[in-house]
Amino acid sequence: MQIIEGCRKFNIEGESAVAIGKFDGIHLGHRQLISELLKQKKCGRKTVIFTFDPEPGTFFSGRTVPGLSTREEKRAWFQKCGIDVLVEFPLTMETAAMKPEVFVSEILVGMIHAVYIAAGTDVSFGDQGRGDYRLLQKLSSRYRYEVHLIQKVSLNGREISSTYVRAEVACGHMEMAQKLLGIPYTVSGTVEHGRHLGHTIGVPTVNLLPPADKLLPPNGVYYSLVTVGDRTYRGMTNIGCKPTVTDEGRIGVETYLYDFDGDLYGQFIEVAILAYRRPERHFKGIQELETQMKQDIADGLLFHEDYQKSALQKA
Repeated sequence: MQIIEGCRKFNIEGESAVAIGKFDGIHLGHRQLISELLKQKKCGRKTVIFTFDPEPGTFFSGRTVPGLSTREEKRAWFQKCGIDVLVEFPLTMETAAMKPEVFVSEILVGMIHAVYIAAGTDVSFGDQGRGDYRLLQKLSSRYRYEVHLIQKVSLNGREISSTYVRAEVACGHMEMAQKLLGIPYTVSGTVEHGRHLGHTIGVPTVNLLPPADKLLPPNGVYYSLVTVGDRTYRGMTNIGCKPTVTDEGRIGVETYLYDFDGDLYGQFIEVAILAYRRPERHFKGIQELETQMKQDIADGLLFHEDYQKSALQKA
């Protein structure tokens, strides 16, 4: 997959099919849109995803707004899907003020050479977000491209959106988040060295320190699945600052892996957060913490057995 980043002037050769959006979380609605886009490969068209960098919410607020997907996670997902080109267009005061008609003529048509545009009903672009799918349709005959309107996907009578998913994750409703995303909510990164306390009490763990722009569920203990390369392990994950053993206050993702005995430091892993177990709390001492962790692990085995049975029944 070709990634075009930091460029206000570029050229994609040949005809293209493009979709515009933030694509935060890649939920079921996004998946439907991407599926329609990928069909255009049969016509010999390049598939293009157009996003802004930084994300508009962060740019206009002037502060980091945690999202469902980091830049690296989005890139990995688009590449896995088979997208040909990802455009991460620089969002500045000047580009944000671009007239919607100019955005269509100079970028979508002039640089991307779009002949097919897949758009959701809430697509927006240009100055104050005044560009929408109606404008895309209005200009389609002038610039000779086709607009394919993707209707919203709903669950239980409510439209699925990134806002909806973020609200569920922020409340720790991981099962609902999984229904909206189509897959479990995942935190990924490179394993870092921790305090090695787990080894001393017979419960070794792996540690991630997610970036500030990654939305995390509430602090607490969760059932999880951890992917390392082509292997997946059952796990128990603590999200929080480990108040019993440190006063640093830094939020981390610490996971115990069942059926694993090895060294993962420096390796890339993906932690899928499946379900909430209990809140994070301060224990009186290491012995009380050890007792609770071993109880969490025992209960986790029962959860994973039921989870696997349920997955097999759905397959």
